[in-house]
Amino acid sequence: MIQVTRKDSKESTENLLRRFSRKVQQGGVVAAVKQGQYFEKPLSKRDRRKKAILRAERKVQKIKKIKLGQR
Repeated sequence: MIQVTRKDSKESTENLLRRFSRKVQQGGVVAAVKQGQYFEKPLSKRDRRKKAILRAERKVQKIKKIKLGQR
């Protein structure tokens, strides 16, 4: 549980909210909730690695095409 307390009595609510949201982002709370939002079938380690490699290759090809002006 992430808690943020006022540094002093003069600290504004906006600053308090800003510090809280920064801590939430750094803690990865939002990312974890979004990841669990939809059910995914459990993949094996090998399948996850294959998919990651394919994504990386596609990204490299896309960047090459953009540099060449083909896209």
